[in-house]
Amino acid sequence: MNFRIGYGYDVHALGEGLRLVIGGVEIPHTKGCIAHSDGDVAIHALCDALLGAAALGDIGLHFPDTSDDYAGIDSKILLARVAMLLHEKGYGIGNVDCTISMQRPKLRPHIDAMREVLARTMGIEVDCVSVKATTTERLGFEGREEGVSASAVALIYKM
Repeated sequence: MNFRIGYGYDVHALGEGLRLVIGGVEIPHTKGCIAHSDGDVAIHALCDALLGAAALGDIGLHFPDTSDDYAGIDSKILLARVAMLLHEKGYGIGNVDCTISMQRPKLRPHIDAMREVLARTMGIEVDCVSVKATTTERLGFEGREEGVSASAVALIYKM
């Protein structure tokens, strides 16, 4: 089999009174991501990891934040389109692993739901999706609760 690995990273600032959507799950919080889309950093990092593994560019190339077509869009739609694009290019998704960094709120209660949503959206099994959360021990923009970041890796294979 022809295996390929990709890496993705995304960051969004947090603003008061906005929805917080991470990993396709809405999380109760006083702040949400400031973004052109729904600001789902986990999905954006996953899209970049998948696209990068297939050498198909990045999320901004396929879904530019200058286009009104993507204003406020549910990022699960973007992830589903990326998975479909990979399939059309003859690739399957082996597994993905995502780490989300933010100080608050605690994400552990939402991790299982994120894994299920992400797996369903990509059309893969839940045991092929890893999601982890960490704080930065109050260091940096995540620790000061100014923003959230996510990194992801993906393994794809030629079908």
